[in-house]
Amino acid sequence: MSIPDTPPDRKLNRQGPDSRVTRAPARPPHLRWRYLGLVALGGAAGTAAREALSLTVPSLGGVPVIILAINVVGAFALGLLLDSLMRRGADEGTRRGVRLLVGTGVLGGFTTYSALATGTSLLLTTGQAVAGIAYSLATLVLGGLATFAGIALATTAHRPRSGAAARKRNG
Repeated sequence: MSIPDTPPDRKLNRQGPDSRVTRAPARPPHLRWRYLGLVALGGAAGTAAREALSLTVPSLGGVPVIILAINVVGAFALGLLLDSLMRRGADEGTRRGVRLLVGTGVLGGFTTYSALATGTSLLLTTGQAVAGIAYSLATLVLGGLATFAGIALATTAHRPRSGAAARKRNG
């Protein structure tokens, strides 16, 4: 049994003098149970992976380096994913499902700016101000560069082959 996108009482809407039957507008994506479920499922998986890693890798001199690494890897993966999906077409159907499951869900649960804020705060309040500032700035700068690298990789992977390369393959 599937859950309808619009409540039963809003399915049909009679409009116009000739009483043509038209569909009521569909619910926005953020209100559809299917999409909410994809985000929740992905978020649970991403959060579990992050927690497993953070429990396995100890801090280095009080700096939670695994959180920095998680945020940078997640930023790279998100840049790669979103650019790849965008190049394949409109945000609908399977592409929307992948974006919500993997991008918003898994990578949203995997990355953690709340842990970044907590780690920075702990470093600042325990007399390690330089480490706290370096940790937070490194996460932001490296995360931005990683996102750019992910987008660049997706762009390169989807670039049409040059005529010389195509002739070499065919010739």
